[in-house]
Amino acid sequence: MHIAVAGNIGSGKSTLTRMLARHYGWTPRFEQVMSNPYLEDYYKDIKRWSFNMEVFFLKERFRDLLEISKSSKDIIQDRTIYEGVYVFTENNHRMGNLDDRDYEAYMELFGAMEEAVKLPDLMIYLHSSVPHLVKNIQKRGRSFEQEIPIEYLQNLNDLYEEFIREKYKGKVLLFNVDDMDYEHVPKDFGKIIDKIDAEIYGLFSFNEK
Repeated sequence: MHIAVAGNIGSGKSTLTRMLARHYGWTPRFEQVMSNPYLEDYYKDIKRWSFNMEVFFLKERFRDLLEISKSSKDIIQDRTIYEGVYVFTENNHRMGNLDDRDYEAYMELFGAMEEAVKLPDLMIYLHSSVPHLVKNIQKRGRSFEQEIPIEYLQNLNDLYEEFIREKYKGKVLLFNVDDMDYEHVPKDFGKIIDKIDAEIYGLFSFNEK
């Protein structure tokens, strides 16, 4: 089984991934953000480094999917190739950080990759307002994230909504996490577990899309 956790920068994906892995005994796979050699340069000069960074992430996410497809374990993944393409790369294209030529080459590459993999069995989407994202980003203190423009985060939020409601074809559970503290409040974490159990084990059906 392949479960994915999706959400904007600072939405709490990694924390929830760790907690669900521990609760269910799933194997977690985390996106290796800090290993991307273009990331710090990207936040200093987004237009110059967008294509390099996006191709690196695409390559890493595709490799993850290939390894997941070969695994006999139940895996929970922090961020997917699909939101990488339809949210982050799309945002850079719309903002003019990727020109049409680079974007078209990138999408052709993704199209070829997409034919070789399948969708996760379930995607858990963490929706968060921009003020909540900013609070979490400031709290975790990654230096290169402190300079992320508010407009950038808002654009990503808008694209996540478009991605989840219009472009993604798999099963989705949506949680608005602004008023949740699942890391410290067991009741909040229990609400997430109840909905996941219902979706996975078919006790009853949720349609949060």
